[in-house]
Amino acid sequence: MCVDPLKKICHWGPLTALGIIKIITLMTIHCSRQWWPPQESFFGAVNFILFFCLSGSTLFHFISAIYEGPGFLPLQWMPENPMDTQFLQFCILCEGYKAPRSHHCRKCGRCVMKMDHHCPWINNCVGHYNHCHFTAFLASAVGGCCVSTYTLVSWVMTVLCLKPLLFPPPSIFILILVIFSIGLSIGVILAVGTLLYFQQVLTWDCTPVGDGINWPVIEGCDQYTLTREQLAQKKDKRTRAKTYRVIEEASGSYLPIGHGWGVLCHPPYTDEPRIKLKIGDIVIVTRWRKYWLFGEKKWLFGQKTQDDKNEKQVRTRGWFPRPCAIEVIENEVYSSALTKSD
Repeated sequence: MCVDPLKKICHWGPLTALGIIKIITLMTIHCSRQWWPPQESFFGAVNFILFFCLSGSTLFHFISAIYEGPGFLPLQWMPENPMDTQFLQFCILCEGYKAPRSHHCRKCGRCVMKMDHHCPWINNCVGHYNHCHFTAFLASAVGGCCVSTYTLVSWVMTVLCLKPLLFPPPSIFILILVIFSIGLSIGVILAVGTLLYFQQVLTWDCTPVGDGINWPVIEGCDQYTLTREQLAQKKDKRTRAKTYRVIEEASGSYLPIGHGWGVLCHPPYTDEPRIKLKIGDIVIVTRWRKYWLFGEKKWLFGQKTQDDKNEKQVRTRGWFPRPCAIEVIENEVYSSALTKSD
């Protein structure tokens, strides 16, 4: 069991990322020293130093993004002017208001300043304080993998050609490992490069701009222009929500096998939770798929257990198989608990 400060790294995401970085780095250094020795040519040295710097930068910004963290809003946060609370959403779990551009992360359990997304590869959210480190990590990884792919492919082509080798012939194991590293490197370029396209660089020294709460705005807008739009969208979502009654138990499994092949073979492509439901439960549904529904369980009077009452107002929401519930055709008021947060 890991303890601080290794707790954040002891997770499948960071460990997998570190393993990929290590394999690509070791194989590229090995092939570079054989195919283009840095001590024998100027361009060989440039290629080696460039990759080494990019690899080091990738590791540095990766670790920094993990431990710098996104920055969390203080619990029970409120704006300085109490009148501004009318423009903000209320977070039941943090017992405070959400600042502009802040969102609650169900995995971190806190409201994150300028939240971008929760990244499993760093086992943390990408937000105000670590956004630039994360962007630099993506850029360094793509650049390093471009150099690595060129070096590894050139090495394999040299080994497979009919000309005499200038270095000892590799074993089958090394050859397979290099080809595997090429696949990893190209995969990083395609996957990480796509994500890099949607990121933004803040400052060269990775210092965040602003305090994560107040932001510069263009003429005609104010601090709460976007939050007012969010509230309007929430109101529209509540208007479109429909009430469903559960007629068949849902296990909460990501791959349920008792509700037909359609449900099993067409799961929602998201890491959002699947909820466990019992016959008679009422669910407020806000998203629809052909075989799945997304909604929030509506607690009825006297339905909560003593353990539920002792805890915070934990919201039970997620996906469940569509055959498990039928729509209730009646004018039912949408739960007031949903009006304060998403």
